[in-house]
This record gives sequence, structure tokens and C-alpha cells, in this order.
Amino acid sequence: MSILSGKNILLGVTGGIAAYKSTYLVRLFKKQGANVQVLMTPSSKDFVTPLTLSTLSNNPVLSDFFDPKDENKLWNNHVELALWADIFLIAPATSNTLSKMATARADNLLLATYLSSKCPVYFAPAMDLDMHKNLANQENIQKLVSHGKIHIPVSSGFLASGLEGDGRMKEPDEIINFIIKNIKKDLKLLNKKILITAGPTYEPIDAVRFIGNFSSGKMGFSLAKTAANLGAEVILITGPSSLNIIDDNISIINIVTADEMFFEVKKHFKSTDISILSAAVSDFKPKSRSKIKIKKQSKDLLSIDLVENIDILKHLGENKSNEQILVGFALETDNEFQNALSKIENKNLDAIVLNSLNDKGAGFGHDTNKITFINKNGKINKFKLKSKIDVSKDIFNELIKNFL
Repeated sequence: MSILSGKNILLGVTGGIAAYKSTYLVRLFKKQGANVQVLMTPSSKDFVTPLTLSTLSNNPVLSDFFDPKDENKLWNNHVELALWADIFLIAPATSNTLSKMATARADNLLLATYLSSKCPVYFAPAMDLDMHKNLANQENIQKLVSHGKIHIPVSSGFLASGLEGDGRMKEPDEIINFIIKNIKKDLKLLNKKILITAGPTYEPIDAVRFIGNFSSGKMGFSLAKTAANLGAEVILITGPSSLNIIDDNISIINIVTADEMFFEVKKHFKSTDISILSAAVSDFKPKSRSKIKIKKQSKDLLSIDLVENIDILKHLGENKSNEQILVGFALETDNEFQNALSKIENKNLDAIVLNSLNDKGAGFGHDTNKITFINKNGKINKFKLKSKIDVSKDIFNELIKNFL
């Protein structure tokens, strides 16, 4: 499976003769399983048609802030486009566009999107020999590199002017291979298999009622997304949740009860390198379940006999190998650190992620969380309140730093 599979790619096409190569780039990205959105500068349409790129990408090509034919004047939101992208490639990047990128000029949709982007940005220059050698162009390229943009160097060969030398844009297959190679060097979890549990479990009382909790699954889903972005193969076992992820590197297994979660976790655990159990598994379940709805007149709901569910985390701790990393979650309301430290010891964990319902914005249902990461040696690292996707990045940074 390609590491580009499922990735959102913005392809920026500017007005140079090498723009025809963008058709091959789209085809290659699609072959890798990526989603492609093409942005064109107005002048690039003189070299390749939007219809061609739209057909190849299966998406409308965007060039203007507003479609002049649209009576409602709906605008193409450059901020949303930038946030959508996992990778932004500008190829070809002409001298004109490089200059604007370096000086933050935003006189078209492509440049406005570029200036709003937070994802890795690759640029592949294309220009004539002496233009490429020009000191101003070389300074612009170095300036962009110093800003963290990724330069795909030109090749040497025959140029449109009839000259021969440096300035030719890399061939599409070379560009794709460059990007893949560059991504791989930052994939700290490449070739790792990670098991993550998420969400609540529901323990049926009768045909319509259950014992459950308020877990939304947001933390577990964020962990899964971050792990996949770091190159891991992820198995996400989730209780009932409204969330979903579409990513070829994430296999989602839906369960309802704690017993179902235990069955799936046990089935996959031995083949995993890291297991992170963030699910809020019910500690208890009704001793018996009615297959029909219990009528309130029967008074059978006034008291429910409960039995303990199996402690999935403890079972894994008792059966893990020395090579496996096991991480638990502790949601506490009192004696937070003492309870978390005892769980590390009692359940043979390598680390635990502690959060407290006493912290505003932490716990169930929020888009944010505030955690403390504690490893088995008692090292404590406290984090501020952050979005759950940023929390998941902190957790994996800690795991990589401590164990990999």
C-alpha cells in the first residue's frame, strides 16, 4: 500500500511550458490512491486545459476566487482548501510564482491558498537555463527553503528555448518518488502495527436499554489518525460512536459490548507493536439480559444484578511480550496521580495517559483534552489543554521518545 494512499493532495499548476506534465502528475497521484485537487493560475490555462485536469482528477479545477458564471457568487475558500490538504505540490513553479511565494503576494487563488497552508509544501521549479541561474531566482528558492518549503531541484536537459542545461522540471515519476522518499524519512512509525481502542461500550439490560457512559471516541479516533499519518498500520476497535475515518492505513472494527471488545482486542493483540487502550470500557454488565423490553410495571428495573466485565487492559499486561508497548488511559476524579501510578504497576503497563474530570475542557465529549503522560519509570510530563488531535501528537511523541 502506498504511503500516499488516502492523502489529500493540492496540485498547483502555474504558467510554464512544463504545465503539460501536470496531467501525468495527476494520473500518478491517483494511481497511488491519493485524492487530488488541482489549482491553476490564470496563465497556466494557456498550456493545459482545466477540462483535462478536471477529468483526470475527478474534481472541478479551481482557478478563481469566484466563478464568474455563478449567480450566487459562491467563493472558493482558500483557507478551507489549505486545511484540507495533507500535501501541497506546486509544479511547475515558474519564476513569477516563486517570486510571489517568497514575498507573500496573493494575487490569485493558488497563492492565497499557499500562504494559508499548514501542510508540507513542495515546489518544483521550471524555467530556462539563464532564468534559473539568475541570482534573484536562486535567492527566492533559498528563501523558500529557509521557510521550511521543500525544493524539488531541476534536472538538466533540453529546454523549450533550444538550450541545454539546468532548468528542466523533474519528470512526474521522479517528483512522486521524491515526495514518497521525503515523507518516509519522517514516518517514525513506518512498519509498526498499532492497536487502538476508542469510544464507550454498551451493556444491554433488555432489548432497548443499556448501561453505558458518555465517551464520544474522539480521543481514540484522533490517536488513530495521528498514528496513520506517522506511517503505522492501525487497527481501531471502537464502541458505538458517530465518528468515522476513511484512511487505507486504518482498519475499523465496530463493537458494542465489553465482551465484544475483549474478543477483538485479544484476536489482534499478539501481532501489534503498540497498543493504546483509550476506550471507556464498562466495568460492569447486567448479570442477565432480557430479550424483550422490560415493562416498568414489572419493577424488574428497580434493581439490576451486576457482574464484573473482564479487565481487558490487565489481561493484555499479563500476556504482552517484552517487545510490545502497552499504554492505558486513566480518567480520574480524585487521587489522580496515585490511581494512575497504581494502574501502571498492577496492570504491567509501559505508560499511562492521565486526565481528570476536574480539568475544564478535558474528558468525555470535548474536542479538547488535558493530559499527563506517565511512563513505567515514573517520569511525568504534564501538558496544557489542547485539541485532541494535538494531544494525540503529544502522546505519540512521548512514545517515540521513550520507547522507539
